[in-house]
Amino acid sequence: MTTAEQAFADRLGITAGQTVREIGWDEDSDDRLRAAVEEWTGTALTDEDSEDVSDAVLLWWREEDGDLCDALMDARACLSGDGFIWLLTPKTGRGGHVDPADIAESATSAGLDRRPPVNLTPDWSGTRLDLPRAP
Repeated sequence: MTTAEQAFADRLGITAGQTVREIGWDEDSDDRLRAAVEEWTGTALTDEDSEDVSDAVLLWWREEDGDLCDALMDARACLSGDGFIWLLTPKTGRGGHVDPADIAESATSAGLDRRPPVNLTPDWSGTRLDLPRAP
């Protein structure tokens, strides 16, 4: 794994052996990021039709993809108890950009805790969404 690929995996908080589901892949998705996750975990990404429980979800989302809250609820349903979702959206100025207010509202409605967004690739930003922790 190259240093750049390891940096992707480290930023995502994904570790070796984790099961990562990918939802919303399309031709505009960043293959370098996908490859880094597969290399780091040692396993292929599972697709959205898999019935396995996942440790993490990569959710590629564009403004025109539909109802974000519904997609987050579906992604949440396949997570393990300490799993998390990376909501990957096109950066500002790119086609399909999602307004940060829409992300915040959808995450709250889906019962997910939102972390600040990060720049992951030249075209994609990521927002980590966590299941709420019991007090």
